[in-house]
Amino acid sequence: MKTIYQVAREAMDGQITRYLELLEATNGFEQIKKEHLEDPEIVILFSAGLGHRLDLDQKDYSSFLIREYHRKAAVPFDVEDAVSIGVYNKIRPYAELLYEKAEKLTKGFTLFEAEGLQANPCLLPVFQNMLGFSKAQLKKKIGSVSDSSISCPASERFATILSDSIHIESIVKSNILQRIEITLEGIVRDLVGRVLFEEVVAHSLDKYEVEYLREEEYSSLTGVVYDFRSDFVIPNSINPVAFIEVRKSSSRHASLYAKDKMFSAINWKGKYKNLIGIIVVEGDWTQSTLQIMSKVFDYVIPLNKTPLLAKLLRKALDGDKSILRWLIDFKINPSKGFSDKNLV
Repeated sequence: MKTIYQVAREAMDGQITRYLELLEATNGFEQIKKEHLEDPEIVILFSAGLGHRLDLDQKDYSSFLIREYHRKAAVPFDVEDAVSIGVYNKIRPYAELLYEKAEKLTKGFTLFEAEGLQANPCLLPVFQNMLGFSKAQLKKKIGSVSDSSISCPASERFATILSDSIHIESIVKSNILQRIEITLEGIVRDLVGRVLFEEVVAHSLDKYEVEYLREEEYSSLTGVVYDFRSDFVIPNSINPVAFIEVRKSSSRHASLYAKDKMFSAINWKGKYKNLIGIIVVEGDWTQSTLQIMSKVFDYVIPLNKTPLLAKLLRKALDGDKSILRWLIDFKINPSKGFSDKNLV
């Protein structure tokens, strides 16, 4: 069986594809029509992005959603909610399936055998939540394990702990699934942060044939102070024309995130005089923070405007120098009057 994360990643990829296809077919939802909302999964996605949990038995739901989109035009479409709901709809039933598999494997949670635990590491979240252990607690007791691999010694220790700790009369399925829900939420948050927003950006870049490398595809982008990697470098890290950082924030953390990202921008733009710095934002950034970042980054772009961003970058790659907004002259030189004797 697959791990919950594997199922969630597959579901996330499918939802992102649906979202991007709908976005493109409707010109960013501005030309959305009833025929775009014939697939029930698309309907669920679109309604969640509008802030609705729609009953699919409702008559003429497509017309209702279209009216709602235009009625709430000032309310940003929530792409995270839109995509996440489809992922949850896949992984919640799968978590229940894992529970039933674990129940069958252990004969109703009465017989815990090391061999069975080792052969079915995907069931780890079920047993871990039955014990009420955090990952750190579990690792301390049985060693390094995951829902993709459990060693023979670890499985033996795990079987002993389960046998000593699990009592059938205290097991309530609904309680266990509720605890697993916390694990599911963590997985979805991780996928949203690492996959969703960057895939939307990549889709726009691909559409306008903008060459790029993603963070995992190159070693580093050289800076004045330190070498690090941006989420995207265009077209490559040897002769970079632009870099893109993608960041979701909350109003509570906006200032902290802004300082971190602005230093990275200064670090890279100070090294490459004509480098275009871009940050794609999502979430509850404060107005003042966005204003401050706009004094360092050449472009501060919301996620739904990435097609416009891709058009600009295509022009930059074709030689348009007017795309660059800010020049940063940042050098670090040793003081001529400094001597090692000053340290004595």
